[in-house]
Amino acid sequence: MSTLPNCPKCQSEYTYEDGSLFICPECAHEWTADSEIQTTEDTLIVKDANGAILADGDAVTVIKDLKVKGSSSVLKQGTKVKSIRLVDGDHNIDCKIDGFGAMKLKSEFVKKA
Repeated sequence: MSTLPNCPKCQSEYTYEDGSLFICPECAHEWTADSEIQTTEDTLIVKDANGAILADGDAVTVIKDLKVKGSSSVLKQGTKVKSIRLVDGDHNIDCKIDGFGAMKLKSEFVKKA
């Protein structure tokens, strides 16, 4: 019997561990134990890199340099992002960043400010 968690995206029980990542072979979702997305009846629970629970409207700080997809720009470590919105999916934070516009971020690359 496996002690690994079910996939938070598709609830598959066939997840496996690769280093610090959990991977679902059915939907290809990857997540870490620290940033695992949990859904209860009506609530989406998203944790940051330190395990703090995030909520809509929170401010977060980027903890490492992130490449911006489709651009040669880099979102620098320490960038503060205000008024986040939590969404379901692999990139579970919707936000607007000055100079970049609307973006989606993964919760494992931010910490609560």
